[in-house]
Amino acid sequence: MRAARVTSLGGPSSVTVGEVPEPTLERGHVLVDVHEAGVSFPDVLMSRGLYQMRPELPFVPGAECAGVVREAAEGSTFTAGDRVAAFPVLGAFAETVAVPEAMVFPLPDAVSFAVGAALPMNYLTVHFALTQRGRLERGEVVLVHGAAGGIGTAAIQLARAMDARVIAVVSSEDKIETARAAGAHHVVLADGFLTAAKELTDGRGVDVVVDPVGGDRFTDSLRSLAPEGRLLVIGFTAGQIPEVKVNRLLLNNISVVGVGWGAFWMPDPSYLRTQWDAILPLLESGQLAPPIGGRHPLDDVAGALAEIDERRAQGKVTLTVRQ
Repeated sequence: MRAARVTSLGGPSSVTVGEVPEPTLERGHVLVDVHEAGVSFPDVLMSRGLYQMRPELPFVPGAECAGVVREAAEGSTFTAGDRVAAFPVLGAFAETVAVPEAMVFPLPDAVSFAVGAALPMNYLTVHFALTQRGRLERGEVVLVHGAAGGIGTAAIQLARAMDARVIAVVSSEDKIETARAAGAHHVVLADGFLTAAKELTDGRGVDVVVDPVGGDRFTDSLRSLAPEGRLLVIGFTAGQIPEVKVNRLLLNNISVVGVGWGAFWMPDPSYLRTQWDAILPLLESGQLAPPIGGRHPLDDVAGALAEIDERRAQGKVTLTVRQ
């Protein structure tokens, strides 16, 4: 079968497509014929060997996908022909992938494969961030960095679904409409976001900051928090890992909260299905509608990864494996 392969750690441009052996069905697994795969920032990091998970070369990247069940192990709740989304962690950038059943989720007929592939990584991460780590409550104000990207648009939509008011922060004017279309109540530019956040909250500040960016805006994110506010650290797409002067936390009883979604569910993967079941009604009601940005054929996997690496992505980037 055809699959993307990382054979050297040279970054997105070094990822190529070639022939690899098809996976075989093992106990407790499901074989999924991939139609669409989601592309995310960890895939970029893995192409350079910079992610916390470092598989041996060569490997097939890709953490999430959507497609059709080819075969399921005996006793499975899935059968051949079922439409599913899946989170295999590795191997999704291929025509077929073997996935532990706990990481396979039913996909309604009305939901496209592109949308299905956009859900597992971003929406389940953000669901964990807002509910388990951020303890978001109705009526609170959420500021979202990187608001035109995959994590950002997911955070906008989930926060709105939880009856929060959302201030979206984008890096350039061409990304404003993406954040607005995702449902943000307000969209502001990164340059000057602190002043804007204070003005939009009458000087009080925001209750929660969702930060997948890091970098030099981190200190102003702390300053933007209201008393007892929470800054959720999701990632560092800016490249720089910021440091915290902890005396800042004392001033308004604010918190910096790590969001390690993988570390949380790995001891008990059944948590993923609990999350899926929680977001599925929101998806079916239309409250969640992942904006799909660049869709690339499998042969252009390097271009898809570069779009994220160069911070050009608006919405979710996907790979089309089967039409």
